Amino acid sequence: MLLLIPGPVTTRPEVRQAMGRDLAPWDNDFRQFLARLRGRILRLAGGTDPAHAALPLQGCGHFVTEAALRTFLPPGGRILIPATGAYGNRMIRLAQEAGRVAVPLPMGPADAADPAAVARALADDPTLSHVGLVYSETGSGVIHDVPAVGAVVRAAGRRMIVDAVSAFGALPLDLSAQPEVDAVVFTANKCLEALPGIAFAVARADRLRACVGNAGSWSLDLADIYAGTLQFGAGSFRFTPPAQVLAALDRALDFLDAEGSAARLARYTANMRTLYDGVRGLGLVPWLPPERQGPVIVNVHVPDDPAWDLQAFVDALKSRGVLISNFFTTPAPTFRVGCIGAITPADMARAVQAIDAALTDIGVTHREAVHA
Repeated sequence: MLLLIPGPVTTRPEVRQAMGRDLAPWDNDFRQFLARLRGRILRLAGGTDPAHAALPLQGCGHFVTEAALRTFLPPGGRILIPATGAYGNRMIRLAQEAGRVAVPLPMGPADAADPAAVARALADDPTLSHVGLVYSETGSGVIHDVPAVGAVVRAAGRRMIVDAVSAFGALPLDLSAQPEVDAVVFTANKCLEALPGIAFAVARADRLRACVGNAGSWSLDLADIYAGTLQFGAGSFRFTPPAQVLAALDRALDFLDAEGSAARLARYTANMRTLYDGVRGLGLVPWLPPERQGPVIVNVHVPDDPAWDLQAFVDALKSRGVLISNFFTTPAPTFRVGCIGAITPADMARAVQAIDAALTDIGVTHREAVHA
């Protein structure tokens, strides 16, 4: 099955096979392995030891995003969050549910975050200590300019939290060049092409030391994870870790090292272009214009045809060996196709053929968009 969702992604068999043995997370061999793995993650983010720390947390991207918000903002702390789409809105809700004050920065659903607008908002409200930005907005497919936004945050003397959940491992990131970033957060099961179950924050050590006691949660406290690292070493893990998932991640990083982040991004971009041009050739209309389309996910307007049914379409695709999401996160109805994972442009060409056939299977004859 070709898994074309923006995470979990299609993985290599060698990555899945790495989970094939039992591991004891408190064993000394595992502790050495975990310390080495955290070092690999730290270097991939452009972090340096001891200025930064790679902090593992069991669970999904939402868990580590909430942990960062709780850790680096005190209760009642105020954060500006560009409303980039579905995942920007989720960051807003996570902050609010944690008792922090999220101040949305309105923007168009197909727009990139405007650094000048961020600068104006910070200048107008000196109580905002942080900016939270989604690097790759999988709700729309737009990629936001983290260095450009970071530059205005840095100039304003504020801090930044970056959600790189569907960006890390492919899109450029260098924490050593962005000292305003308290933490970048991400998971293993997207551009790293590993398996779900583990998330990471790469964070500034000085900020972690300054934020002890903020979280109001033992489970979601990055400062406490860091304190444990200092006390027990980088091979330590609070609570029971997903040991086999970490083993799979280590194997996946071998493939990333061999390919290189720039080459991985080029492959994803070629995947996207094959899909984007392919669906246009079928008479369908992508959600974004080509100049704003990122390499991670393509959303496609649904056909204006009474036979259209998203679940029926998903089922028809699945019968042809292609699996996509059975929901959408754009303001208008779309279907979404991920372009990341252990896949190639040839796989995307096959997916385009399957989309064409699936539309015919469910009786769609008019493929122009409802809301284009």
